Amino acid sequence: MKAIWNNTVIAESDDTVLVEGNHYFPESALKRELVTASSHKTICPWKGEASYYSLLVNGEVNQDAVWYYPDPKPEAASIKHRVAFWKGVKVS
Repeated sequence: MKAIWNNTVIAESDDTVLVEGNHYFPESALKRELVTASSHKTICPWKGEASYYSLLVNGEVNQDAVWYYPDPKPEAASIKHRVAFWKGVKVS
């Protein structure tokens, strides 16, 4: 699987976990040089609190396009240390 935005591969891995239609990639697959920290957070009733990264690729920013659960609830343990994408990031 590959996550691509702005014609650039953001993450690539054969080891993804599919949850609610989203592929969660291992954190280690994420190209860290393409992300910046974000203070944005959201709550999922069954997964817990999500944190976000923004993408910075070829001079363009995609705010809060990457999310992860630093401390997921037990029911979502399979996505610990994993990241997922939205906001125009193509995963295929």
